Amino acid sequence: MPEFRCIAPDQLEHFVHRRPLNLSDPGTLNLADNLVEVLRKANEFVPSEGGAILLDRPRKPGLITSPALTFIAAFGRQADQLLGTTVDAPQAVASRVYASGRSDWVKLGASPAPTHYGNHSLVAIPIRIGDEVCGVLELIDRRQAEAFSQEDINLLEIFADYISIAIRNVLEGRLAQEIAQRDNLTGLLNDRSLHLVVSRVVDECRESGTDLSLLFLDLDYFKHVNDSHGHLVGSQVLREVGRLLKERTEAAEVIAARYGGDEFVLAAPGKSLEVAIDLAEELREAISSGVYCRRPSEIQTDVLNLTGITCSIGIASLHRHTTPDLPAERCKSSLLRLADAAMYVAKETGRNRTAVAGELVRRRHFDPAEVGLAD
Repeated sequence: MPEFRCIAPDQLEHFVHRRPLNLSDPGTLNLADNLVEVLRKANEFVPSEGGAILLDRPRKPGLITSPALTFIAAFGRQADQLLGTTVDAPQAVASRVYASGRSDWVKLGASPAPTHYGNHSLVAIPIRIGDEVCGVLELIDRRQAEAFSQEDINLLEIFADYISIAIRNVLEGRLAQEIAQRDNLTGLLNDRSLHLVVSRVVDECRESGTDLSLLFLDLDYFKHVNDSHGHLVGSQVLREVGRLLKERTEAAEVIAARYGGDEFVLAAPGKSLEVAIDLAEELREAISSGVYCRRPSEIQTDVLNLTGITCSIGIASLHRHTTPDLPAERCKSSLLRLADAAMYVAKETGRNRTAVAGELVRRRHFDPAEVGLAD
């Protein structure tokens, strides 16, 4: 009985999604098990000396060239050597089937197109997700005949569909998990997910000896927006602020969340207090210089070109404001509480400014009359 093998889950995730999967999630591990099982069943129905599942990596938007295929699961004498290797030769049988989207088989020594197994009989079946080909199922050297038949191809196309279903199940499960973690309005993490993430990064930053800064951001006089223009306009402003926070922080690997109402929290692992202050000032200035509701949206259809939206930000950091012996959960709660308290200091000392827990970062005095706002 041949040994059926799959690459490790931490390698496998690259071929089903661009962002890392949670490797403690059984869905990730089950995909590897499912791929091996499908390959085993395919071999039972079409007994062969060897075979493999090859997948591409998700292509970036605008990429035209065909990506390389990687051996994800395999069995047979060459399985160990093939697993994890890539095929990027366009004339290879797998590449040809991937590009054409049509099943193909070649007889022993009869094909001008190279295989990865030498001169063997080989059948290759495209694997699709929807209308897009994402990989290839291959078997080599039919045991009970000189070459593969059309009946074999028909059977293996069914197993290729099973592979597609296994991959789609992982993607759909991941999507459902992400939706549950996100705030519906802004697309940022929700408060529940934020607490889980901050607890985790507290441990990670302590282990690595790096700092963690927490920013608590609250929009100034936001009640006036709702009272003057209605809650739909307020919702649109919140959505646009959320988009701004995401765009300004994503590249820096800062975690942004909507904490509730017009409050947002940003967790910046690996960022010192000084770097966090610079980030807070950049965000504060970007929000205050923004023009909101500049075009119709599905939330509200009027173009309002709102200006004068400002925010107050409070900051606390792991190294400056906590002690190493504080448990992770209490540390998380302490950082949130201190950053929140600092945000209220910023409010009470003029708004549209940044405060650090225990001290004030002085910025220009904000006069509500400048933009006609009032509490």
